[in-house]
Amino acid sequence: MEKKIKHISKFMSLVLRHKPEEIGLVLDENGWTSVNDLIEKLNSKGEDVTRELIQLVVSSNDKKRFSFNEDQTMIRANQGHSIEVDLELRATEPPEYLYHGTATKFLPAIMDAGLLKRNRHHVHLTEDLGMAKNVGARHGSPVILRVAAKEMLVAGFTFYLSENNVWLVEEVPSTFLHKMDH
Repeated sequence: MEKKIKHISKFMSLVLRHKPEEIGLVLDENGWTSVNDLIEKLNSKGEDVTRELIQLVVSSNDKKRFSFNEDQTMIRANQGHSIEVDLELRATEPPEYLYHGTATKFLPAIMDAGLLKRNRHHVHLTEDLGMAKNVGARHGSPVILRVAAKEMLVAGFTFYLSENNVWLVEEVPSTFLHKMDH
């Protein structure tokens, strides 16, 4: 069952964050879609999905990537979109430091250009060192970068906190980054 949950979670990430057209899904301007439509469209692509399975994917996702509306009739991804959606995020004052995990091989480019959102809406940061390390380990030997978030705020950068406690910002110039020693 764990393998099925992971597979459906990845498929949901694809269609709720990047390519809803892959299964003919329609998202509203805030990224929401009907749970019934999601189930129907996933099943039309050969998946065996029930409402209970979707609920299990949402509740068991370690990164809390998805949210239901109050009556659980609608679902969306919390952040990480490469398509245009308005997540209705409010500017939030960050803690003094936030962290970003990356792989060692990306460090020279990051220290040169800073953290860039690329094809996403924001750069993702965390308050959790363990989470940063796990993210960095996905692509090789992990490196943790400390971000001087309060300094950035004073310099005019705007931070948002997503529903699943991921900190979001447009970019992080390299002057606000410090490579942490393990």
